[in-house]
Amino acid sequence: MSNFLQRLDARLDSIDEYEREAVPANKRKGWKGFLGMYAGEHTAGTEFVIGPLFVAHGVAAVDLIWGLILGNILAVLSWAFLCAPVAVKTKLTLYWQLRKICGSKLALIYNIVNALMFCFLAGSMIAVAATAVGLPFGIDMPGLGDWLPTSLGWILTVFVVGLVITIIAILGYDYVARFANIAFPWMILVFIAAALAVLPELGVTSISDFWPVAKESIWTGVPAEGQSKFTFWHVMFFAWFANMAMHIGMSDMSILRFAEKWQHGFSSATGMFFGHFIAWMASGILTAAAAGAIAPGIIAYNSAGVAGAICVVIAGWTTANPTIYRAGLAFQAVTPNWKRWKVTLFTGLVTTIFACFPALVMKLLDFVALYGLVLMPMGAVIFLDVMVFPKMNLQSNLAEAVGLNFNWAAGLTWFVTLLLCLFINFYMGIEIFFLGLPGWFIAVLLYIGLSYYYQKDYRPAVAKSSAN
Repeated sequence: MSNFLQRLDARLDSIDEYEREAVPANKRKGWKGFLGMYAGEHTAGTEFVIGPLFVAHGVAAVDLIWGLILGNILAVLSWAFLCAPVAVKTKLTLYWQLRKICGSKLALIYNIVNALMFCFLAGSMIAVAATAVGLPFGIDMPGLGDWLPTSLGWILTVFVVGLVITIIAILGYDYVARFANIAFPWMILVFIAAALAVLPELGVTSISDFWPVAKESIWTGVPAEGQSKFTFWHVMFFAWFANMAMHIGMSDMSILRFAEKWQHGFSSATGMFFGHFIAWMASGILTAAAAGAIAPGIIAYNSAGVAGAICVVIAGWTTANPTIYRAGLAFQAVTPNWKRWKVTLFTGLVTTIFACFPALVMKLLDFVALYGLVLMPMGAVIFLDVMVFPKMNLQSNLAEAVGLNFNWAAGLTWFVTLLLCLFINFYMGIEIFFLGLPGWFIAVLLYIGLSYYYQKDYRPAVAKSSAN
């Protein structure tokens, strides 16, 4: 047994994800390495939650359509013009690049926050998959108001699902991408087929029936009892900022550092329009047909039988896999002496514990908006530092250049931006869904201004470093 464990440990150690160095040229990937990954990640378990929540919040049909079109286009452009150019230029993970800019102590704080946020998100996906895995065993599914685990059976189911997902994440990016490429085509067909199958139950017997039924029976514009009213602006900004941590927040540097060229950022369109358009609409239709059921497994099973339940499981996995992978890289930057596979195993355990709490799923819209907002200011810092500072005669990678362990210009940008967003939210009444846009510009202005002031004291050290 000990020999087997030693061989397994050695094999896992041999998986090199270049978490502390630039990705070498022979490991870079073309379009195929990203199209399926983005499609699989974003045609996922969250879609079985977000689509129903739009229905519950009373989005009108016309607001949903136009909000999703515009918001998803803006999201794709954010990946292509903000995140991808930085990732391709540095070839580093977000976490290692941030260390060069901010110093080890500030990067430590950020990486812990980042990793925990991704654990929460991956945990919600494990919970989504568990709602389907638990169906054959008659396990009580969480309801819209549940915050705590509902039964021992629910906890055991979550741990089984979490174990499988963690194993795939441990195997590295190649396995994560391969899993998504295999799963995506089947998943999107199940979403579409299930929605088409239940349309007759809602009164749709021809193409001309769809729009009147959509307005009157699905996206009626009337929120469920106890839910706030969502408008076109909610949908557009949510579609744009649902993955703000990944594109504007730069977390997908960890994925796109493998890209051969920055244009591969447009690969995100497969996820946005197959997942965040078709799948959100399809799951909304399924919710209307399920008479308000909210557990993803139940919704899918009622409409597509066993295939629907399996789709929920796979959909949860394809999002949780790359998310745990990202979180593992963040923890790896915090614990550089740990082996990557052990860090990812630890990350999977933390994530699975979070997944036991149904509130992660039932409050997903609010959480997704919050975690993107928390990580967004550092995304602005990285974009400016890598792409803009060289053109402004400001020092990039200041911490590395002069030996800082805490870059106060970056730290104050992060903290002050979040405080100002909190002020705008509480005292001006602007909802969290809308804060990402003004928050990004606040962060940009703060980091440029603070850097001009802060770098004055380090110019002699910078000049000496450059000369060497």
